[in-house]
Amino acid sequence: QLHLVESGGGLVQPGGVLRLSCTASGSTLDYYAVGWFRQAPGKEREGVSCISSSDGSTNYADSVKGRFTISRDNAKNTIYLQMNSLKPEDTAVYYCAARPVRSCGSTWYTRIFYDTWGQGTQVTVSS
Repeated sequence: QLHLVESGGGLVQPGGVLRLSCTASGSTLDYYAVGWFRQAPGKEREGVSCISSSDGSTNYADSVKGRFTISRDNAKNTIYLQMNSLKPEDTAVYYCAARPVRSCGSTWYTRIFYDTWGQGTQVTVSS
């Protein structure tokens, strides 16, 4: 059974950089589409990015395009979210999630698309 663990969160100043990791155990991520979500206090959980298993194609929410980059290292069974030019509005708990399909498709940003979730890691952007 797939198990996901996020890491890399923390406190960073506006304009700063963080790299989140989503490490899997129990199964290989080679055949999973993997997404990143975030949830700020009092707000709905929102899809941030997704990476397909078939060709490594990526999707991003408009709010993070050009600042965040998702990537995968199948040898390490890990998905990364590189976050640059961070803003206070990026403050949230970040979650990774996975589904055993080849492509993120058109509904990658919905919670129901995924069937395995990590426990989350806190990202705080503040001066």
